[in-house]
Amino acid sequence: MSKKTDSNVYTVIFAIIMVVIVGSVLAYFATSLKPNIDENKRIEKQQNILYAMGINENDESSANFVAASVAGKEFSKFVKEQFVLEVKDDKVIKLQTRKEYMDENSGQEPYLIDVKKQQSLAKEGKTRKLPLFVGEKEGKTFYVAPIYGKGLWDAIWGYVALDQNMVIQGAYFDHKGETPGLGANITQRYFMDDFIGEHLLTDEGDFKGVTVAKGNNDPKNERKTDYKVDAIAGATITGDGVTAMIKSDLQLYVPYFQSLKN
Repeated sequence: MSKKTDSNVYTVIFAIIMVVIVGSVLAYFATSLKPNIDENKRIEKQQNILYAMGINENDESSANFVAASVAGKEFSKFVKEQFVLEVKDDKVIKLQTRKEYMDENSGQEPYLIDVKKQQSLAKEGKTRKLPLFVGEKEGKTFYVAPIYGKGLWDAIWGYVALDQNMVIQGAYFDHKGETPGLGANITQRYFMDDFIGEHLLTDEGDFKGVTVAKGNNDPKNERKTDYKVDAIAGATITGDGVTAMIKSDLQLYVPYFQSLKN
């Protein structure tokens, strides 16, 4: 005579109970840890924006953020204004101040806008929101914009600091799963620093962007108006992703920069 525990019914009931217990435990931890996760994301975005402005703890070769413990204070000190551009069909239809945006979005700061979700809205033909951060350092004004794209294996993103003529003053790039030693090197200083001084606009004011190019024949990156930087060896697709997100995302800000000259 078989035991009750050998029956299929017992197995199914046991499996259901375990799923409920494990699911409840995971849900509890996800809920309890969410505030910490959100806070870490908030600090990371502040660090990214500050890095693009040149506010970091870099040494001679490596890229280092300001410490998490001071990121909020430094962000408040150097970032003077946050704007949100509402864009539909690649055209700016509205410009909101930080206060206006926060009043409409339950107090959410513009720098917490999920750029990936906003891109998805644009693909659906809906209005998207583009954050723009205006900072000041040593008497100089920086305009920092987020960019988001796709590398070889997964998402890549960054922040680019510009002057009023859309000349790059600093950049920070990151990735989710690019190949170590190859595409993952977009986070290295030697790559990010190459973008400093690069022009996005032609002399006539047309948007050109910057191409991550193989065979650029400019190893010291002295030509800043050729709209190119040297590619990373063995990381062609990741480099193409950087090129694409710079051109597609930063072009949307051109009307704002044109307005600065009016």
